[in-house]
Amino acid sequence: MAEKNDFFESEEVKSFNKKIKKDDLGPLWSAIPELVSMEPKVTAQPFLWKWDMVKRHLMEATEIFTPDRGGERRAIYFQNPGLKDREPWGWGSTTQNIYAAVQLIQPGEKAPSHRHTQSALRFIISGKGAYSIIQGEKMHMNEGDFLVTPQGLWHGHGHEGDEPMIWMDVLDIPFIFATGGSFFEGHPDGLETPSHPDNYSAQRYEGGMVRPKADRKPMKAPVGSYKWDKTKAALDGLSRFDTDPFDGHTVEFVNPSTGDTANANVASWMQMLPKDYHGKVHRHTNSSIVHVYKGKGYTVINGQKFEWEAGDFFVIPSWSWHEHVNIASEESYLFSVHDTPIMETFNLQREEEGEAQKVISTFEPKD
Repeated sequence: MAEKNDFFESEEVKSFNKKIKKDDLGPLWSAIPELVSMEPKVTAQPFLWKWDMVKRHLMEATEIFTPDRGGERRAIYFQNPGLKDREPWGWGSTTQNIYAAVQLIQPGEKAPSHRHTQSALRFIISGKGAYSIIQGEKMHMNEGDFLVTPQGLWHGHGHEGDEPMIWMDVLDIPFIFATGGSFFEGHPDGLETPSHPDNYSAQRYEGGMVRPKADRKPMKAPVGSYKWDKTKAALDGLSRFDTDPFDGHTVEFVNPSTGDTANANVASWMQMLPKDYHGKVHRHTNSSIVHVYKGKGYTVINGQKFEWEAGDFFVIPSWSWHEHVNIASEESYLFSVHDTPIMETFNLQREEEGEAQKVISTFEPKD
């Protein structure tokens, strides 16, 4: 691979580069070291958002934004500081390829149904009484539940309870925006009317690791809602055996009709870090967004310490050294999402093990 040298800084080269730029041409000789780098050149930054700060803004938004005023959803997304220069709106980039947000719906509100080429998922943070209608199925949402809305499926939300409901939204918005494949359609009836029994798919899969014979044919979302009690049971089962040295006890949400990730472009995990767990160091080309569901600890990313507790969100950019540490008196639970399927599709997924990191600094979050 070519590297920059003094010749490329000469007036002769600079003058010629400037000349062809006027005709909308570019000089590969100067560009190639950065365009085809020896390893990923990551612009996304490791970052952490404290839950108290995020929730304060979200509650204030309830006084200003309501579904009947438009805007589709009352959601605040996590804008990575290293990707703010993407126009428009930083592409909604929490990492290179993934958007993440927190959404709040108030009792009695209805968020209209729509569909789009972006795939979506949600993890329920707090509250009760709200529901999603996904492709005609009304799914009641409870704390700790995981729901999927693959590409092109109708989905909307309503709330029949008596307290605010908050969840984490994740979509592949930056990836779809960059590839020029964004399409959106609103439902003609506003909020879609259910056409299946409530919690239909979750009831069909109450057996866990068995599936209805009819689902041998691959389907987009044979299960739309994955209940916390079953996720917790799976983690408890794993905890009887050796702990993964990098990620603790981890389960991945999958599509039972295919065995693939529950959402095509975004992998989703629930991680349980045992008491006194200190993970080994590694890095991978996929980026990750982590929500601390329960517990307390810290993650060291490229030598910087990110201290987290229940409710917080943090980003691990692509190709960044990291290690997780649990300092709680019991297990910590981390819900995490990853653009691994995208990287694997293009044969770009790589992973390396590293040496224990020296903490150079501690991240100071905004309050």
